[in-house]
Amino acid sequence: MTDPASILGLPKPAWAGEDVAMLYDMATRFLEAEIAPRYEAFEKAEIFDRESWLKAGQNGLLCASIPEEYGGSGGTFAHESAIIEAVSHVGVDGFGIALHNSIVAPYILHYGSEEQKKKWLPKMASGELIGAIAMTEPGAGSDLQGIKTRAEKDGNQYRINGSKTFIINGQLANLIIVVAKTDPEKGAKGTSLIVVETDEVDGFERGRNLDKIGLKSNDTSELFFNDMRVPTANLLGAEEGQGFVQLMQQLPQERLQIGTTAISMVERALALTIDYVKDRKAFGKAVIDFQNTQFKLAELKTEATIGRVFYNDCVARHIDGGLDPVTASMAKYWLSDLQGKIVDECLQLHGGYGYMNEYPIARMYRDARVQRIYGGTNEIMKLLIARSL
Repeated sequence: MTDPASILGLPKPAWAGEDVAMLYDMATRFLEAEIAPRYEAFEKAEIFDRESWLKAGQNGLLCASIPEEYGGSGGTFAHESAIIEAVSHVGVDGFGIALHNSIVAPYILHYGSEEQKKKWLPKMASGELIGAIAMTEPGAGSDLQGIKTRAEKDGNQYRINGSKTFIINGQLANLIIVVAKTDPEKGAKGTSLIVVETDEVDGFERGRNLDKIGLKSNDTSELFFNDMRVPTANLLGAEEGQGFVQLMQQLPQERLQIGTTAISMVERALALTIDYVKDRKAFGKAVIDFQNTQFKLAELKTEATIGRVFYNDCVARHIDGGLDPVTASMAKYWLSDLQGKIVDECLQLHGGYGYMNEYPIARMYRDARVQRIYGGTNEIMKLLIARSL
């Protein structure tokens, strides 16, 4: 297969230095050797195994941007990007390490006490603890202010009641950041983030592993809290009520990470499709020889190039601390829209075979769809962008 990483022929950005390139190559080799051969089994089981997470930790693919003193590799989001790109380029998109690495772990790094960081982050880096964040509820999706899960103080514990849904890594996760209302009267200012170690609490229940259109191998679950008791020491932040601000501060990275997955899948879709149309014959010649094919791929490569340049700029700004929420929203919405469009066009160029599950483009078509929904729907992204006008 043509290398997805070089399909656009662009020079490497400054942030993708030698160490980032080495990590990408190492991650690619690991995923091709350890994950890809078993990926079909994970898709059928609709869940990964813990062994894969432990091996990823042993190979330095967990918590790459967490400081070494807490068990990480001491990198930046550039290193997280390299790992996410490798996951998409190899085609094992259901492996939920991106959320673990660049969403869950940073909450603990940025808002946890020294004791919390030393307790949880090394085990996240090793894969002993698998992370998830429980935001979405049956009645509150993108509307984070509308959550109903309640955490009430009871001595030195919180008593938590409520439910969550669509939780990525929900069946395997044993460290879950729960978004809860500690003071419902204060609205957004009454929201807090509380860390739950699921192996150590009563009143925690996992619901079903949800039956999704795509990303089958990723366990996505309902969670239920029935008088679940958690130490008050598990609160993230110095005091209650900081949760909404913490979420808003970290959402730009979450949305940029969705952009990482989007542009990486675009590159893989193009690489696969170019190979396919060169090999596939129709009316006595290769499909690539038809002008329509050439024009369509020219359009797609142009759009993908624009997307990659925009993405690279966003990463550079983020590493320098200058990626604002509006631009992050643009990256999430535009790149995931582009992903859907290009994967769809690539499937079309496969003809009937593109609709067959044995061809990777069919799985990519299904897996891409959720990108426009989670992390805040693309409609919400447009509202956020419109407020800057």
